[in-house]
Amino acid sequence: MPIFAYAGFNAAGHRVSGVVEGSNRRTALQQLKVQGVVAVDLTQQTASSHRRWEISTILQQRRVPVTELASATRQLATLLGAGIPLEETVATVAGQQENDVLVQALNQTREELLQGQALYQGLALQPRVFSDLYVNMVKVGESCGTLDQVMNRLADHLEEQAQLKSRIMAAMAYPMLMAVIGTGVLFFLLTFVVPKITRMIQDIGQELPLPTRLLIGLSNFLSSFWWLLVLAGVAVFFGVRRYLGTEEGKFQFDRRKLSLPLFGKLNLLLATARFTRTLSTLLRAGVPLLSGLEIVRSLMTNRVFKKALDDTITAVREGESLAQPLERAQIFPKMVSQMATVGEKSGELDEMLLKVAETYERQVDTKINALLSLLEPCMILLMGAVVGFIVMAILLPIFQASQGVG
Repeated sequence: MPIFAYAGFNAAGHRVSGVVEGSNRRTALQQLKVQGVVAVDLTQQTASSHRRWEISTILQQRRVPVTELASATRQLATLLGAGIPLEETVATVAGQQENDVLVQALNQTREELLQGQALYQGLALQPRVFSDLYVNMVKVGESCGTLDQVMNRLADHLEEQAQLKSRIMAAMAYPMLMAVIGTGVLFFLLTFVVPKITRMIQDIGQELPLPTRLLIGLSNFLSSFWWLLVLAGVAVFFGVRRYLGTEEGKFQFDRRKLSLPLFGKLNLLLATARFTRTLSTLLRAGVPLLSGLEIVRSLMTNRVFKKALDDTITAVREGESLAQPLERAQIFPKMVSQMATVGEKSGELDEMLLKVAETYERQVDTKINALLSLLEPCMILLMGAVVGFIVMAILLPIFQASQGVG
């Protein structure tokens, strides 16, 4: 039976793609309709084209790094601003990329352009590469004739995201490396080095001090029952993973992330900065407020924020201003609703939200630096205390023995 590859939207309005069998095109469309899918693209697959579709699907499972997407977007904006035709622009940029997934997405978008589709329609068929934010901003740019300007704004937005993520990763790299190396060294000492030394100490034949007995007990446990720790770790991992696979588990985990000591405030600022910058970027591109909120809601990963935005979208749809439901949510910092109020009154909501995003991004940098300045000495002290305990536990019986001999 013929196989048809489809792309479209499900009943929830989310983009979906896949394959469906049908004796003809109409039968395939009917099957998709029964499944609640509205197809915007349906293509019959031959054996070779189906194989290519499978390879394309595998490629699309991989994410494109934000830095590479930002670079390609900047190139698109530059060529469009120079007056190069759209189809030629997409082909040129595709030829300059090294990421296979991005090349595939741009080439498929170009094929849609050659078939008479708009750019945003071609991008919408690549949901793993181009987000709802990307597609909707391009749609507005095409309708207003300002596609090159919108592409530049998109590139700015993606570059800001990449820089923020890079700063966070760079700041956390050193503490994480210290933690991994320190844990590995301690495990090696307790498992392989300490047992040999403690056997010699036990041969002395005298009563051992409490620190030494504790060290010997811990060392013996790790040497004999390390597999039990591995099993316990695996069990805990899969148990937590199963719980986090439920909606309740995901929601509670996201809520907990916002209330963690030290890191909770940082998570809140990061999520708020992403929300305000993304919404500001959409509004500056000409996307209506309600549509912008729905797009931002789909991009947020924290379910507590998603729920707050669901309530905000409902309130805005019923005629309320943006500031009121944001304040009622009691999740966003007060500055967000205050600046939203000022922005709505002055007609510069996008600018006010951008200022909020820049403020919180600076606060994120400050808090990360403060945490690192506190975390590094704490880790050094902890490692020093553990090593000091091991040294003391080894030396105490030796000192006792030497005093007894004297």
